[in-house]
Amino acid sequence: MITAAQIRASRAALRLSAQGLADMSDVALRTIKRLETFDGIPPSHTSTLAAIKSALERAGIEFIGSPDDRPGIRLKTIKPSEDKL
Repeated sequence: MITAAQIRASRAALRLSAQGLADMSDVALRTIKRLETFDGIPPSHTSTLAAIKSALERAGIEFIGSPDDRPGIRLKTIKPSEDKL
């Protein structure tokens, strides 16, 4: 599960608009905005939160901690391929 703060932080780290996240996750913009207003795990269907989490992970976000213990995010590091060295 992810928290509302993790969703907000992920969008900020990616410089992604709420509409961009809605498009990437197939979740309505209105739902994204509503979920981001909560503290902790937002009340929603598990499948909705999973779709948002999956979209953010595909975009390069790594979720760390747990909702109850220091939840956070970090950007995945992209390793250059060896053939470019």
